Amino acid sequence: MARMKRLAGMALAAGLVIGGLAAVGTVPAAAAPATCSGSKTLNGTLADGSTYLIQCPAGAWNGTLFLYSHGYVVPGEANPAQDGTDPVTEGWLLGNGYAIAGSSYAITGWAVKSALTDQVATVNVFDQSFGRPSHTIAWGVSLGGMITAGLIQDYPSLFSAALPLCGVLSGGVATWNTALDGAFAFQQLIDPSVQVVHITDPTGNLTSGEEAVTAAQATPQGRARIALVAALDDTPGWFNPTSPEPASTDYATQEQNQFDWDTQVTFPFVLDFRAQLEAVAGGNPSWNTGVNYAADLAKSADLAEVKALYKAAGLSLSKDLQTLNSAKRISANPLAVTYLAQNIAYNGEISVPTLTVHTIGDGLVVPENEQAYRAVVDRDGRGALLQQLFVSRAGHCEFSPAEIVTAMQVLLNRMSTGHWNVPSPADLNKDAAELGPSFNIISVNNAVVPATPAYADFSPTRYLRPFDLFPFPIL
Repeated sequence: MARMKRLAGMALAAGLVIGGLAAVGTVPAAAAPATCSGSKTLNGTLADGSTYLIQCPAGAWNGTLFLYSHGYVVPGEANPAQDGTDPVTEGWLLGNGYAIAGSSYAITGWAVKSALTDQVATVNVFDQSFGRPSHTIAWGVSLGGMITAGLIQDYPSLFSAALPLCGVLSGGVATWNTALDGAFAFQQLIDPSVQVVHITDPTGNLTSGEEAVTAAQATPQGRARIALVAALDDTPGWFNPTSPEPASTDYATQEQNQFDWDTQVTFPFVLDFRAQLEAVAGGNPSWNTGVNYAADLAKSADLAEVKALYKAAGLSLSKDLQTLNSAKRISANPLAVTYLAQNIAYNGEISVPTLTVHTIGDGLVVPENEQAYRAVVDRDGRGALLQQLFVSRAGHCEFSPAEIVTAMQVLLNRMSTGHWNVPSPADLNKDAAELGPSFNIISVNNAVVPATPAYADFSPTRYLRPFDLFPFPIL
């Protein structure tokens, strides 16, 4: 349970443990004022039992609402309504006249379906309480970045712009197919006892997997196979946000970092939380029928590392790939695929300015998600509406408030001018630094540490398991 709580705090909610805002008064919904100002706060419960939180600025409201979608909450953990990533960013928004809002979602875990409707319901509460905003900007982190992109796809008339941060932008089907690939390779090459779909004992399954990967890490052969598993997920070889990225040929450190991603972040999803996903989807929504693992490895960002570690271990990479390609495959439940595609995959039909931001050392939601999203948006002819920024730092959603606010300013400028004016990474970092030391911080292991702004030029490789709404797969 301690690991689950750490996971929720470090990697999923992407919240910073920073000093809070001044206390604000709570106004019952029935007595809601006509104007969103004066540090008013609304709390309430939606029809499905989820809760919402709305905060108004102390001074005059500028007419814009930022609707925040929070990240994945581990099943069984606390699930309060959230209206921002952290107190510093929320304080900047409120201090500059913006209203902020967000909901809890009706369920934890893979909550995309309820999140989409709960977030729209929260906007409706705001409209009824304060009048419809002149602009509503959807934003969110991780699963909330996925929900943000889903909101502007499914409810385009409600939103003026979007800011998905570290979002699951390959869509639900591709994400869980990718997770299956890594888990399948782990099962076939390292721990045959684990279940990769239809998991009957999630806790025991995770324990078995973590014991096996820890044992594998002790041998050169095991480390080579861990690297292969990581490569089929495109897991980066960078884990610690306060450490520099390992050199491109420092394969030993890269693999150690991938082991850290597995044991501290990724394995709970693929060996435990998948059971909750299958429960809400009505079956297994993932498949590897027709997948050529040798071909996927050839496209992986981690190919050179895998080759080097296999050579050092005296293992035959071609033999292990043949083992994967000849193993019995897994088929999906078509109804579950449909559920996951609806909640949600992307068709590229964005109609508002959209700015995405991703850390390049993200091993939970890999930066290749951005390539997948760019591909469907470009295919639909909407590429001019999309800009993508990258931060050179390890970690999932490890952005400083300064980097988030700087991205917000780029998006707000696009809304006010009608065209993109995206500064260079150097200029973005200069703008972020000028916000001061209280903004240039990140949370690492529940401790707040300084963080130098780290926007950088970066082009992600191709997402290994693409999926979008068109064409629909034949399973």
